[in-house]
Amino acid sequence: MRDKIFKGKVWIIRDNEKKIIDDIDTDQIFHNRYLTITDINEMGKYAFDNLEGWNDFSKKAEPGDIIITGKNFGAGSSRQQAVDCFISLGVNAIISRSFGAIYKRNAINSGFPIFVWDNMEEEIQKGNLNDRDELEINIETGEIKNLTKNISFKVPPLSRVQLDIYEAGNLFKSE
Repeated sequence: MRDKIFKGKVWIIRDNEKKIIDDIDTDQIFHNRYLTITDINEMGKYAFDNLEGWNDFSKKAEPGDIIITGKNFGAGSSRQQAVDCFISLGVNAIISRSFGAIYKRNAINSGFPIFVWDNMEEEIQKGNLNDRDELEINIETGEIKNLTKNISFKVPPLSRVQLDIYEAGNLFKSE
């Protein structure tokens, strides 16, 4: 049985002017020059390799980390590697204002937790959420606790289908 509550440190994906980046496409997440890589264990080192200011992300990321981005994360192609590279790094979840439709489906099918948080940017502006704060996320209830600041937030939890796929490990795992 996989954990339904997990902890991790936050990476808020921002540009050089400290603005949260919207519309990060799958080519910025996992560039097409790496599509010949088929071993998921090798994919992590190329995560965000093509995103300006974040090309060294894989060297800094730690297992359990949580990524926070702006709207429309994962727009673009149906590139499964754009999900798998984060799984390879041991990232626990991605939180965004919205996800590209294909990216969302790929993440769900892979049993990778993604969450939509509409007012996340307001909480960041208020100082309630900063880079490397430690969060605890309950995927069944949608409660996010900022353990660093001792405050809580609520997001929509994973759906029953998402939980079932997460629990199985991915959509295609056999018993």
